[in-house]
Amino acid sequence: MKNTSFLILFFSLFLLSFKDGEKKFPVVNVKSLDGKSFDLSKEFAKNKLTVVSYWATWCSPCKKELDAIKDLYPNWKKEGIGLLAITIDNAQQLNKVKPLIQQKGWSYQVLSDINSESLRVLSFQTIPQTFIVNQEGMIIYSHSGYSPGDEFELEKKLKSLNK
Repeated sequence: MKNTSFLILFFSLFLLSFKDGEKKFPVVNVKSLDGKSFDLSKEFAKNKLTVVSYWATWCSPCKKELDAIKDLYPNWKKEGIGLLAITIDNAQQLNKVKPLIQQKGWSYQVLSDINSESLRVLSFQTIPQTFIVNQEGMIIYSHSGYSPGDEFELEKKLKSLNK
């Protein structure tokens, strides 16, 4: 009987340790644009929250979203919110990324997932795909696609989570 009570207590505490809708951001092999490995968990740990936006140079909605976020990002940064824009462009398309960043004036960290490992591991189908991740590396929000105004919904969500 004691073992059963212990198991019930343990299982209950285990379930309570997970918040509704949260899951750990998986380990994925992303690199800086100069080919160096990048540890996402270290980036998550140094920010209150981190926005992770998956995009590609050939994706018009992706570029529109990142353009719209560009104006909001300086305030987010002041609040301790990081932004990682991770391109899923393949090796042939990757040479277009740096010129596009310069042309657009994006000041946030841009990384590469050249093998699209994230799509498989995180199970998303379309881009842009945006996540909010907390300091512990837990995904606390996810959004697919982009329509004008989505950036304000994202900002509203960030403000509510950053209290």
